[in-house]
Amino acid sequence: MPGIRTAAQAKAWLEHQGKSVQAFAREHGVDPATTYQVLAGRKKGRRGEAHKVAVLLGMKEGIIVDEPIAQYRDPDVIA
Repeated sequence: MPGIRTAAQAKAWLEHQGKSVQAFAREHGVDPATTYQVLAGRKKGRRGEAHKVAVLLGMKEGIIVDEPIAQYRDPDVIA
């Protein structure tokens, strides 16, 4: 990625692609309200879905983990 985008740059990037925030959210399977909040700066994208949105918009470097990592379980222990 050439650099981290600001919120204004991310909005311009969406507009350049001809995509609404709603369309972007649907395309990536994220909540549109969270996407609007990240773009408005009300959510910083530190964790959870806001993190995913910020990474997808190029506003933050990071990885997206779709499923939580399962806790280690000892197969010898019966739950």
